[in-house]
Parts: sequence; C-alpha cells; structure tokens
Amino acid sequence: MNELLTESDMDVMPVTSGVTIASGKLHGAVSAVPGVLTFKGIPYAAPPVGPLRWQPPQPVQAWPDVREATVFGASAWAAHLPGPPTATMPDEDCLTLNVWTAATTSADKLPVMVWIHGGGFAFGSSADPVNDGARLAAKKVVMVSVNYRLGVFGFLAHDDLDSEGSVSGNFGIQDQLAALNWVRANIARFGGDPGNVTLFGQSAGAHSVGLLMTSPLAKGLFHRAIGESGAFWDSEHGSISTAAEARTRGHALATRLADGSISKLRAIPAEQLQRETEWNVNLDPGSTAFAPSIDHYVLPGDPADSFANGHQMNVPLLAGWNGDEGLIYLSRALPHTSINAFKAAAVGQFGEQGSTELLTLYAVNSDADTKNAAQTLIGDLIISEQTWEWLQLHQRTGQSPVYGYQFNYHSPYCPVPVHTGEMSFVFGTLGPQMLAPTVRPGERDRELAEQMMTYWVNFARTGNPNGAGLPGWPTYDADKPAVMQFADTTGAAAEIGTERFRFLRTFRTEGRFPESWRSR
Repeated sequence: MNELLTESDMDVMPVTSGVTIASGKLHGAVSAVPGVLTFKGIPYAAPPVGPLRWQPPQPVQAWPDVREATVFGASAWAAHLPGPPTATMPDEDCLTLNVWTAATTSADKLPVMVWIHGGGFAFGSSADPVNDGARLAAKKVVMVSVNYRLGVFGFLAHDDLDSEGSVSGNFGIQDQLAALNWVRANIARFGGDPGNVTLFGQSAGAHSVGLLMTSPLAKGLFHRAIGESGAFWDSEHGSISTAAEARTRGHALATRLADGSISKLRAIPAEQLQRETEWNVNLDPGSTAFAPSIDHYVLPGDPADSFANGHQMNVPLLAGWNGDEGLIYLSRALPHTSINAFKAAAVGQFGEQGSTELLTLYAVNSDADTKNAAQTLIGDLIISEQTWEWLQLHQRTGQSPVYGYQFNYHSPYCPVPVHTGEMSFVFGTLGPQMLAPTVRPGERDRELAEQMMTYWVNFARTGNPNGAGLPGWPTYDADKPAVMQFADTTGAAAEIGTERFRFLRTFRTEGRFPESWRSR
C-alpha cells in the first residue's frame, strides 16, 4: 500500500492508491487500463436504513481506519428483469460512488465527469461493466459514477413524510445532489477540478440531468451537461407526475401494506417491499411505479415549462438520441395489428385532426406499415421528442452553447441503434450489445468509440466537443437544426425526425401533455 496522506501534508499532493478525504482514508487499486487508479464503493451519505428510510441523504460518518475501496458497493434495490444478474447484490445501504483517475497530483485539476446510470428509476447500478470509467479517465478526466435510491425506496411521496420536516417524493434525486456535493468537497484529492464538473447520464440518467438543470438545489454543482436519450421524464402517458399524483400513489401503498402507517411501512423488510412494488418492462414506470415527481422542492415545476421560460441552469448542453429508441418499448406502443386498430387508438389519443397528421408523418398507409409506425411513435413519446425539445428550448432560452447528436450507427456488432446502444462507445468498453451479444467489435466500432469518447471528454474540458482530427460539430440552431450524426461515417448533417417532433410538441400546454393521456 502506498503511504497515505493527511490534511497536514503539502497543498499539492500526489494522487496515489492511498487518498485521504473528508470522511477518512481510502485504499484504492490500479486499474487494468494503464495509468488509471480506481476507488470503488466510497460512501457519500449515511446508509438510508431504519428511521432514515425515506429521509433525505444524511452526512456520512467518518471511519477511523483505512477503508478498502477496491470493490463496488451494493446496488440499490431494483426491479427484477430478464437478463444477466446485476454486478453487485442489492441493499438499502447503497449510497456509494466510484472514482477513476489518471491524475498524478492534486494540482492537475482535471475535468470531472459524473455519471448517472439509467434504468427507468427502477433498476440499474453504477457497477454495470458497460459504464466502467477507466478508459474515459485515461483521456485525462476524473470519472465518477453514482448509486442512488430507486423505485419505492427513492421516490415514495406521502403527507406524513412531509410532516417529518422534508418534502418527500424525490429522495433518489436528492441522493444525486448529495453525490454532487461530495464531488465538490472531495474530488480535488483525486486530481479533479471541482469548478469544472460535467454531469452526464443515459435514459433515467439523462432525465436526471434534465431535471437537475431545473432544480435550484443543483445550482453551482455542475458546469456542463450531457444527456443521452432522455430529458423531462415524460412518457406515452404524458408529463412527469404531479405532487398530488405521487402522494395518491404513496397513500395507496401505505394503506395496502401498512394500515396507512409510515412507521409500519418502514418496518417492512426491504426485499418484501421491493417485491410488493415490483415493476416490469411492459409498464410505463412514470405512471405505474415510484419515480420522480414535481415536489415543489427539488423540482419547482414542470421541467419543460422551466426550460421554456428560461429558468434552467445556464450551462453548455450536449444531448441526443438513438435511431431506434422504440424497439425495446414496442409492448407499450399503440395497437399495431392493423391500420384500423392503429388509427382508432391514434384518434383516441390525438383527436381526429391530429391522428390524420400523425398517419402522414409516421407513414401509415397499410397494415404492413403499422408496426414500424407504432415503434417509431412510442420511441418518440418516451425518448426522442423530449430530448429534441431539450435542445430546442435550451438553445432558445439559455445563454450557453448547445450541441445535438443522433446515433444511427449499424455494424455486425451494433446491428440496430437501439436505446442504450451508444453507451459501449461513449465509455469505450465495447461490451456485448443487446441484439448481437456474441459479436466482437470491429475496426470501425473501435474507431467510433474513440471518436465519441474524445468528443465527450473535449466537451467536459471546455464546453465544446470539437478538437483536432475530429469532424466538425456545429452548435445547435433550433430553426435550422443540424446535429452530429454517428452513423456509418461520422459527420454533421440535418436532423432526422424534426417534423414528427414539432407535431408532438403542439400537444403541450405550459409544459405539460394532455391529462387525458393519463387514462390511456
């Protein structure tokens, strides 16, 4: 073990596998990527267990001895989904983060990238090997990934919880805020610059970035934002839940399981509580599960409305979406067995006039067209349209540069640009792809990963993704939108799908989609 340094050491300190932070001494490990150190499972808040279940994250208690930081902490309790098991076992004591750094001294002041994992606020973990931060860190950033409370543990809202002294409903987002405060207080010890923090995430992680850009509690905690496939936590059932909707859901749970008593609900074992609130991928987590809501504390109002009125954080934004976001959501799409079934459902949601325009924009002319149209529409409603609006609104009402992208890449390794498909490229991990799990990446796959990593790191460093040897990436213009197209070749091109998104945007009123969509 390298010698550990204390607060009394010189101001400029070497970054070694032994680091002292505010809460104690850590012993990390050497990464498999040359020149990168890793520190895993670092607590950033007290375990949210017992009386701290459904409380805001509390300060972490200092530890007296050297803490081994060589393995990931426990994952949050999460939905049980088909596929390989999570990399770590679940536990309520899950509020940990991980750091990868290639800094040599604390004076390096490298840009910091903080990753928020996806999973519909119902599953996921910072231990996912796809999101290993070592390769990004090797490009001279300090990479941080964060666990946060999910599902009922992170997003229960209830009047009795409010009366305990803190507004309920968004404890998982408060965890993310606590992690960002930890970064501000401690990241210099790992060679990072607390004044240059980029918050980035995918799916629920991207929604988190968009929501936090509207939160007064996040002001000053990050300085650039990257969102991959997500923005405002809208869905096919409309906009993010209101405070009243979240509390109705919370009261129903407490009544069903605990005679309406929060203390009895707290006494239910975590595994049983997870089982009683289990979510599955065929349902909209925004309307059927415990997820973010407008609590008028963390989130003061509808996020789309906040951006429309220029109330968001003034930070550079890079955001985009994938070419076939809807494939994994097809079970939630409008009926698509025939053109008549599709049209009837479209009339029910969009009205007679709206459905006529929709059938044109989504090219529905026969029974054979309906599956593709339904798949494209559900991808737009859940992911693409709101990510597009994020770019549009921030460019119109903000004062910082905006950059857009579309991931439309195809190869034997990545046969369809599905939701999540870009992540292996952004992190350079090039692990198994969802639709081709046994195919190994080829030369073009590795080239694209190198390009995307470099763009993301350039943006984290300066707020501009451009750099030597890369195709030029123009700033986003809401009136004439051009984006970076990550496809068979990489280059700037006209945005795809703009007219579809403009059509869907017309259904918003003061940032919200029609409340009638809720009952679909």
